[in-house]
Amino acid sequence: SELEGKGPSTMFTRTRCILALALIAPALAIALVGVVSPAPVAAAAAPVLVQAAQGIPITSPEVRQACGSCHVPDAQGRMSRISYRRATPENWELTIKRMLSLNNATITPEQARVVLKYLSDNLGLAPEEARPVMGIAERRLDDFTYTGDTPTHNLCNACHTVGRVLSERRTPEEWGLLIAMHRGVYPGIDGGSGGFRGRGGATATATTKQPMDLAIEHLSKAFPLMSTEWAEWSAAKAPARLAGRWAVRGHQTGLGPVYGEVVMTAQPGLADGFTTTTTLTYAKTGKTVKLAGRSLVYTGFQWRGRSSETPDSPDSWREVAMVSRDQNEITGRWYTGAYAETGMDLTLTRALGPVVSGTDVLALKTGATAQTIKIYGANLPLKLAVADITAGQGVTVKSVVSSTATMATVTVDVAPDARVGPRDVTVSGAARLGALAIYDKVDGVKVQPRTGLARVGGDPHPKQFQQFEAVAFSNGLDGKADTADDLMLGMVDVKWSIEEYSATFVEDDIKFVGTISQTGFFTPNMEGPNPERSGNRNNIGDVYVVADYTPTGGTVLRGRAHLLVTAPLYMDWSSTEVGR
Repeated sequence: SELEGKGPSTMFTRTRCILALALIAPALAIALVGVVSPAPVAAAAAPVLVQAAQGIPITSPEVRQACGSCHVPDAQGRMSRISYRRATPENWELTIKRMLSLNNATITPEQARVVLKYLSDNLGLAPEEARPVMGIAERRLDDFTYTGDTPTHNLCNACHTVGRVLSERRTPEEWGLLIAMHRGVYPGIDGGSGGFRGRGGATATATTKQPMDLAIEHLSKAFPLMSTEWAEWSAAKAPARLAGRWAVRGHQTGLGPVYGEVVMTAQPGLADGFTTTTTLTYAKTGKTVKLAGRSLVYTGFQWRGRSSETPDSPDSWREVAMVSRDQNEITGRWYTGAYAETGMDLTLTRALGPVVSGTDVLALKTGATAQTIKIYGANLPLKLAVADITAGQGVTVKSVVSSTATMATVTVDVAPDARVGPRDVTVSGAARLGALAIYDKVDGVKVQPRTGLARVGGDPHPKQFQQFEAVAFSNGLDGKADTADDLMLGMVDVKWSIEEYSATFVEDDIKFVGTISQTGFFTPNMEGPNPERSGNRNNIGDVYVVADYTPTGGTVLRGRAHLLVTAPLYMDWSSTEVGR
């Protein structure tokens, strides 16, 4: 399982000379992303692509000074290894760390920041190339399946998420050198069916080539050094001009909708750098949080930042997001926790005029009367009339209770015969599409995430917690569950419990793996052998997380999710500090 963060053993003493040749670490990743497709193959006939495919010149004096003693520039300014690779900021950062730790490179933190910025800006990925693998930088725990070539997926995915590979672009020679480095540093990967060398499973029936040779061929074609996307973006990208006010909408698991604003100020003397002042309000409870932070934009669109309630807070938020091409929207994930397990999905919209971010209530039942709704946004008119607000067919705004520039409180009635489905909410011409759902009954409840991961710890390793939430849903017009017209009605209060996930004849995991609170927050047990458990076993295992919900006037509805409680991550090779 990739979620276990497994990897091969290392033999550094035998291979330091090979490590000196490599420019990417086979770092283990605990963050995974969704299904992606291969990038388009660059058009060989385009002169700009052919010329650039021979290597990207390095013009930065700081990079030449920091890296030039080993990576010598040629007459065209191309530096060995460096000029023949493009990567995300996180992958470039891991390379710099490996150069320091294994190859005795001498570079100060200040130099490293300059080098990282230059390489990410000038040898990075285009937005279209980075978007499918953003979940890695966002530290999401989602299954990753590369559908472009199954043998390549299986070859790389055996030790680390293949998304780490897809965060790179290289020349054919560089892809070969990358695999050669893996074989030198990790000799065990050569043996057996499906290894870098060996029978190669089903592949051997169609070709006599080794699995590693087939992977090099595929990666060279699907992920070349130069692509049409990169040629266009590297010519079009502009400095980040993000100073100003931004409206925020988002969601945090277990806490519900989040709204607010971010005020950005350009940092003098730091290109693409910003200081931020953030105010977030949790709509369910009304709790407000104020954060101060700093951020940096790489490659013209890759936002990386950090913010916290107090300076140097251990609970600071790491910010990973993508800036839209028109620089009017920023979308991504903010996360915190020892394993990045606590996160918010946020979208920032430039507040040039009135902006409707969303509502505190996500669904209204047909026939409901005098329902109070809070509408969040930015630059909302201070004096609102009933006629200024609409919520679609069958929903009548009865009164405006109060209004400020960031929130309007209104009361509404829903007609008994209102058609079920999504509704847009507009305020003085500004709209949030699908802000509300109209439903006639609750058909079920789902526990999110559907699969969770926790880690025991506490002595000395930190615990990894898991927050769950229960979301009610309606089957929609077709009356069938899990179809396109299902209506998600928002988070509901439920009774939480855990049950055995039966994998053997005798199960006792629920007694030892940990506990879940009535807010859906799972706390794992202590790490290490437990003398109270048969066989002196540790406190890992897997269970079902169960939510029981009783709608008004209805019967109990039940939803459940699978939770794996496993060992600590003893060595985190994927740790990054981009944007710190």
